[in-house]
Amino acid sequence: MNKGQLVEEVAKQTSTKKEAQDLVEGIINTIKGSLSKGDDVAISGFGTFKVKQTKARTGRNPKTGETIQIPAKKKVSFKVAKDLKESL
Repeated sequence: MNKGQLVEEVAKQTSTKKEAQDLVEGIINTIKGSLSKGDDVAISGFGTFKVKQTKARTGRNPKTGETIQIPAKKKVSFKVAKDLKESL
């Protein structure tokens, strides 16, 4: 399911497609904003989004075999809630 399909499914439960699009955009922007501040986002029955810091490490260029430094960075992880996991 992509974003457009999600909007269409939400529109079936609300009055208009525009309203559903605003709702989906609002939820996504709120999650993005919280994650960019470093906060976790926990949605009961769905899962938890967390920002994790990776350490700098040494890697290897697979094409040339040359050793390279991979810098530290932030990444988003998602842990599925028990309810959702059991429903699959």
